[in-house]
Amino acid sequence: MQPKLPTREKLKLALDQQRIAVAIKFSVIAAVVIAFYFQDLTLIFRNALSDEATYHILAIPFLFGYLLYRKRKMAGAALTQNNKNATSSSFTKNFNSIVGVLLCATAILAYWFGSYTFTPIEYHMLTLPVLASGLILILFNGQTLKQLIFPIAFLFFLTPPPTEILYSVGSTLSDLSAHASNGLANVFGIASTITAQYGSPIITITRADQTIMNFSVDVACSGVYSLVGFLIFAVFIAYISRGKLWSKPIILLLGIPLIIVLNIIRITTILAIGNAYGDQLALQVFHALGATVLMFIGTLILLVTTEKFIKKPKPKQLCPTCNPIPTGTPEFCPTCGKIGKLPKTRLTRADIAKIASIGIIIALLLSIQAPVFALTEGPAQILIQTPSGLQPDTKILPLPNIDGYNLSYVYRDTSFEQLSGEDASLVYAYGSTEPNKPTIWVAVELAQTTGPLHRWETCLINYPISQGLQPKVTQLDLTDIQTQANPPIVGRYFAFQYRSTNQTQVVLYWYETATFNVNNQTQQKQVKISLVAYPKSADEVIQSEALLLPIAKAVNDYWEPIKTWTTIALAISQNGLALSAGSVALLIALLFYRAFLILQEKISLLTLYNKLSTQKQRIIRAVANAKKQGDPTTQG
Repeated sequence: MQPKLPTREKLKLALDQQRIAVAIKFSVIAAVVIAFYFQDLTLIFRNALSDEATYHILAIPFLFGYLLYRKRKMAGAALTQNNKNATSSSFTKNFNSIVGVLLCATAILAYWFGSYTFTPIEYHMLTLPVLASGLILILFNGQTLKQLIFPIAFLFFLTPPPTEILYSVGSTLSDLSAHASNGLANVFGIASTITAQYGSPIITITRADQTIMNFSVDVACSGVYSLVGFLIFAVFIAYISRGKLWSKPIILLLGIPLIIVLNIIRITTILAIGNAYGDQLALQVFHALGATVLMFIGTLILLVTTEKFIKKPKPKQLCPTCNPIPTGTPEFCPTCGKIGKLPKTRLTRADIAKIASIGIIIALLLSIQAPVFALTEGPAQILIQTPSGLQPDTKILPLPNIDGYNLSYVYRDTSFEQLSGEDASLVYAYGSTEPNKPTIWVAVELAQTTGPLHRWETCLINYPISQGLQPKVTQLDLTDIQTQANPPIVGRYFAFQYRSTNQTQVVLYWYETATFNVNNQTQQKQVKISLVAYPKSADEVIQSEALLLPIAKAVNDYWEPIKTWTTIALAISQNGLALSAGSVALLIALLFYRAFLILQEKISLLTLYNKLSTQKQRIIRAVANAKKQGDPTTQG
C-alpha cells in the first residue's frame, strides 16, 4: 500500500517551521556578533565616513548581505545535515559543536588580548569572522559553514588597512601614474614636464598664456584608496560570476591594472582641464572624481567586461522528471537530485539549550567588557561650542599639577588642525623647577574619530618614504609600554634623531575616549595625548622613558577613568595570547583525531566493500564515479 502523500498545507507548515527555526538561529548569531563588536563597529564606520582610505568599508555590509542571499538555497539544503546517526560515537555526533566552541573561545581570548595592546581595533576585527564561524558550527553544522565560508571570510575586509602598506603601495602608484599621465599629456599637445627629485612627483604645465600650473601626485592622488576599495569589489565580482573556476582569478587580475589605468586617465583629464580652463576648475574636477567615483566606475566596467567576455557555462536543461512538478512531492528527484520534500526542521531542546547558553555567556562577557580605548571623564569644561565651531578654553589646563614642574599653556596649532581635520590640537609644557631636568611638552589632540589622530612614526617615517623622500629622522626605539594598570592603557614609546641637526626626541603617546561637557552638553571625543622630551644625546633615550612614565600615570589619573576592568578581565587580557594559543592547539589536536577516526572508518568500509558481491561493487563504483562528475543521482 502506498503511503499517503503530504498535503500542500502540511508542506507549507513544514516550510514555515523550518524558516522560523533558521531565522531564530541566524538572528541569535547576528545579535551576538553585533553586541560583542558594537564598540569596534561604531568606531570603524564613523571613521569610514570621514577617512578616504576606509570609504570602502561602508559597502561591505551590503555586499555581505547579497552574498548571504545568493547562498540561501545551498545553505538551506545543508542546514538539515548532521552526524547524529545511530552508529556514531558521542564525539562524532558533537564534533561540530566542540569545534565551534573552541573557535568561539579562540576569538574571544584573542579579542581580550587585543584590548591589552596599542592596536586593539585591528586585533578585534580579525577575530569577528572566527567568532561567527564558531557560532554557525554550534547552531548548525559543518556543511552550513562550508557554504557560507566565503561570505564569512569577506568580513575580514572590515579590518582597516595598515597605513604602512597604504603608503608603500601609494608611493609606487603615484610615481607610475605621474609619469604615465605626463606622457599622455605630451601626446595630446600639453606642454608638461615632471620632476620628482624632492618628494612626490610634480607635473608642471606651461599654459598658452605662459602661466605655470603645478600638480603634485601624492598618495591621495595615486589611486591607492581606489585600489583598496576596488579590490573588494573585484573579489566580490569574481566570486558571483557564473564563469568557470579558472576564469575567476582572471577577473581579479584584470581589475588591478584597470583601476590604475582609470587613475591615469583621471589625472590626465585634470591636467587637460587645468591647461585649458585654469587650476580652479581643475581642482573642482579633482574633488569630484575622487576615489569613490573611480572605484564605482571601475566596478561597472569590470561587471560589463565579465558579462561580455567571460564564457558562462551552458544552463542545465530542465529535468523531465520533476518539470512539471509530479503529483505529490517525493523527497528528491531520482534524475536530477533536486530536493522536493523538506525534512522537518524545528527548534529542538538541544537548540534551545544552546541558544540559552550563548545568551548567558555573551551577557556575562558584555558585563565585564571594557571600552576599546580607555573611557575617561575628561578634565573640566575645556571645550566651548561657538558659532565658528568647537573652541578650546585655553584658560583651563586639562593636565594635573606635578611636583617639580610648572604647568603652562603654550599654543594652539591651528594649521595642523586644518591639515589633519582635528577639532583641537593644544600644546602645554611642564617646565622643571630643577635645572638638570628637561622640559616635558604635552600635546593634546581631539577629534570625532581616530582617523585624524595619526601615529608619530607614520608621519615622520612611513609618509616621507611614500613620497619618495628620505625620512628626516632616524628611528632609535619603537616599543609599546603600559602607562596604566587599571584600566590598562598601552602607549607607544618612539625615539628618533633628526638627521640634519642630530637632535634627539622621544615621544610617549596613547589614545583615549573622553567625555567632555560642552556648553552643558555631553560629547564624546577621541583623544591622543603625547608626552615629548628632548634628551641631550641618543644615549639618554632609555632614561627618558623612566622620566615620562610617571607623568603619563599622573595624566591618566587626572583624566579620571570612568570604567575600570574587573580582575577576571585583566587576567584574561594579560594571558589572552597564551590562552588563545592553547585553544588553537586543542582544536588542531581534535582535528587530527577526527581525521584518524575518518581513516579508520574508511578502512572498515573498504573491508566491508571487499566482502560484497561483484554486482554491488559495480553499483558503488558507479555512484563514486557519478559524484566525481558532479552528478551523483540515480540517472547519473
